[in-house]
Amino acid sequence: MSALRVVVVDDEPLARRRLVRLLKGEGADVVATCANGREAVEVIPQLAPDLVFLDVQMPDADGFEVIGQIGAERMPAVIFVTAYDQYAIRAFEVHALDYLLKPFDRVRLADALRRARPRPAAPADDGALDERLRALVEQMRTPAPVAAPEHLEWLMVRTRDKVQVVRAPEIAWIEADGNYVRLHTAGGAYLIREKIGTLEERLDPAVFVRIHRSYVVNLSHVRELRPWFSGDYAVVLHDGSELRLSRSYRERLGKRIAQYT
Repeated sequence: MSALRVVVVDDEPLARRRLVRLLKGEGADVVATCANGREAVEVIPQLAPDLVFLDVQMPDADGFEVIGQIGAERMPAVIFVTAYDQYAIRAFEVHALDYLLKPFDRVRLADALRRARPRPAAPADDGALDERLRALVEQMRTPAPVAAPEHLEWLMVRTRDKVQVVRAPEIAWIEADGNYVRLHTAGGAYLIREKIGTLEERLDPAVFVRIHRSYVVNLSHVRELRPWFSGDYAVVLHDGSELRLSRSYRERLGKRIAQYT
């Protein structure tokens, strides 16, 4: 069996050299290497290799643009190489096209090569591959859907003799205590190691709002606002707690309240 003729396309010199070394160790014939998409568009049609290892993320023309410019019907078999693009990985899986996720090892590369070796195929099979490539390129030209943010629904808190689940709606207010926060609920207060700003980012902003550098309140537990000193206000909760609303956070709370009035 003759060696696979391979073109490697990757803009990272170290990654490119490592892949070439691994491919040669597997008996592949690396006929060319390309440092960017522009080079790949020129080299691949000229050399017509059996297989292309195509980096997805490249600055001048990414892997999908390379396919789009060459044309799916003129592309050899492709194994995509990617570092982190989860949307792209999902697309490869949907269209049954192989990929390597950096950093990959020799075993994973050998498996990809084994699947890529030429096998007798009917013209219809070649057409099916072309269609999968076309569909992939078209999908990647469409912006990735923006996933709805996931907000914290519960926290695990350690008490003296057990670990307890505290659901976010049960938290009436949160108090900063250095690198810790104290969660105030009807069942008691729980101390966890987390900064208040970090925890605030994980909570649903439609429900929890910062009213002071030391306090975050659950709007569903707020009973009223009451004038305090020097133009400040107190936020009064259903449990009777009174928390200072500082001027720097007053506008933020006002916008949240306006959504319910």
